[in-house]
Amino acid sequence: MAPSKQATHAQETKFSSGPDEKLIVEQIYNAVMEQRLAPNTKLSESRLCEIFGVGRMRVRRALLLLSSQGIVELKSNRGAFVACPDQGEANDVFEARLLIEPPLVRQLALSHSDDLLTLLSAHIAREDTARTKQERTEMIRLSGEFHLRLAEATRNQVLVRILRELVTRTSLIVGLFGISGQSSCPDNEHMEILRAISQRDPARAEQQVKSHLEHIRSGLSMDERKGRPDDLLNVLGRS
Repeated sequence: MAPSKQATHAQETKFSSGPDEKLIVEQIYNAVMEQRLAPNTKLSESRLCEIFGVGRMRVRRALLLLSSQGIVELKSNRGAFVACPDQGEANDVFEARLLIEPPLVRQLALSHSDDLLTLLSAHIAREDTARTKQERTEMIRLSGEFHLRLAEATRNQVLVRILRELVTRTSLIVGLFGISGQSSCPDNEHMEILRAISQRDPARAEQQVKSHLEHIRSGLSMDERKGRPDDLLNVLGRS
């Protein structure tokens, strides 16, 4: 039986001092990317309310945000689950990126600003720092953002929105099925892309991106991981 509006309001008031949905989103996102939450893990609303000390509406808003990012699947009458992309979806994501990104970097190699080169160089430096510190979640995040910076340089907002969704899905796929300890983008390949752009070599820039995306795809192990009986408190609980 669904809780009454009065009961829901009372619960929200009781837990009004808890973390907002953005923090809940961040913690669940990190747990998925670090492979601490397996694909198809059920994210019980009541359990999440207990763990984070918040009301049901705040948890629902967080789950909706995660669903919009492709991290969580909301199943009718069953609840929320960690997404579990299959081989077909992974291939679709990479094929879409291979259609979009090579001509994108070709365009940038033909016409780019010094400011873009400075921005990308600084971004790669942050990636290197995260890699040195073995901060896997940060490595995955920064790796995806590098590709978004390339899209943003075109000033085509439709293209940026499309690539943002593809990069998010790629990050999820790598987080779930990539080799533990690695990011979504292998060492030095972003620098090679940047070097080709800076030297105004469109053919090489295009080829570097193609090779880069294929390298990421070839490093995935898409064997389905059995959903462990994850205890959400152990994974997400705060000390």
